[in-house]
Amino acid sequence: MTTAVHPLDKEDPLAHKRAAFHIPANTIYFDGNSLGLMAPSVHERVNQALRHEWGDDVITSWNKHGWIDLPLTVGDKIGRLIGAPEGQTICCDSTSINLFKVLCAALQINSDRSEILSTTDNFPTDLYMVQGIEQWLGERCKLRLVSEDSLLNEINENTAVVLVTEVNFRTGRRLPMAHISQRAKQCGALTVVDLAHSAGALPVDVVANEIDFAVGCTYKYFNAGPGAPAFLYAAERHLKQQRQPLHPLYGWLGHAAPFAFEVNYAPADGIRQFLTGTPPVLSLVAVDAALDLFADVTMSDIRTKSIGLSSYWLECMDKHGLLDVMPCISPVVADERGSQLAFQHAEAYAICQALIAEGVIADFRAPEYLRIGFAPLYNSYAEVESAVSRLAVIMQEKRYLNAEFQQRSKVT
Repeated sequence: MTTAVHPLDKEDPLAHKRAAFHIPANTIYFDGNSLGLMAPSVHERVNQALRHEWGDDVITSWNKHGWIDLPLTVGDKIGRLIGAPEGQTICCDSTSINLFKVLCAALQINSDRSEILSTTDNFPTDLYMVQGIEQWLGERCKLRLVSEDSLLNEINENTAVVLVTEVNFRTGRRLPMAHISQRAKQCGALTVVDLAHSAGALPVDVVANEIDFAVGCTYKYFNAGPGAPAFLYAAERHLKQQRQPLHPLYGWLGHAAPFAFEVNYAPADGIRQFLTGTPPVLSLVAVDAALDLFADVTMSDIRTKSIGLSSYWLECMDKHGLLDVMPCISPVVADERGSQLAFQHAEAYAICQALIAEGVIADFRAPEYLRIGFAPLYNSYAEVESAVSRLAVIMQEKRYLNAEFQQRSKVT
């Protein structure tokens, strides 16, 4: 979709990155916090893996093209973007499976405690994983939920693990990780952090914040494609101190000698023990190529533009008088939010569908929130201005009341 060059876009140090992505025709895309756009370079890299690595070199590619090491090499690329040294991040499985692994590891390390403390508005699947462990382990695991506002004060000497998502998936609120981690350490608790809405969108430093374990996905701000493998970080102090396997998902590629085919499991040293089954090579190749798009930019510049885009969106909404009819539930202070804004309206789902019909893709989160995600590598200020103008017309004319926008799809 062609839009006029905005003065702020002319000053944007990341403006050149937009050309690295495939922007669908007649589309303004503000859903990168759910699924990032595809880059042609990723498409080409996957095609190469299909045609030449799998097609021509077939099984020899495990060694010839380094397929077997992709979880670690890709993991280290992610590690550089979240402040982790080499050898402490791995790319594999899904966020939920990785969360299961690190929660089990944390409970094992803090074996004299059983409480996992989290927030009532944490991403539901994170809570579901704890509930599953709770049912499995019984008294060895007890989930306690508190509000985000009271979390710091609720961490105590009974807490084994503090489980948080740094950026709230609904509101976009960014939790104070440094303070949470500091309080957890004071009380002898471990921290497990979900970085799904942080990694690739804002500066993250797991070492400086003394995070024990972290997980996250690659299909949002890392733009690696739908269902792309997740990542898992484990602090070196835990990898070095292990006396037994850190988690119960014993898999052959997490074995110290996978091709010895021994009957009994012995965990590999370091982060590799968090592997389970055979790596999904084609998906990992996509992650690998997508991460290359971060090679010539800084997370500081990405964060600066993210704040700029979201602040300008609020400015445009205010100019059109939209904040009175659909108030923003995200923090007013930019540093206290991630790379998204959320707005409350009883017809939020229908408003989202009406926006999509006008070529502006955002998303909806229950019960009544319109979510706008900002991906600084490809979103522009001109897009913000155009999208809000279209939203203003939709709200003024109440197009969202049209019958076609009231029917809910399976994926909302």
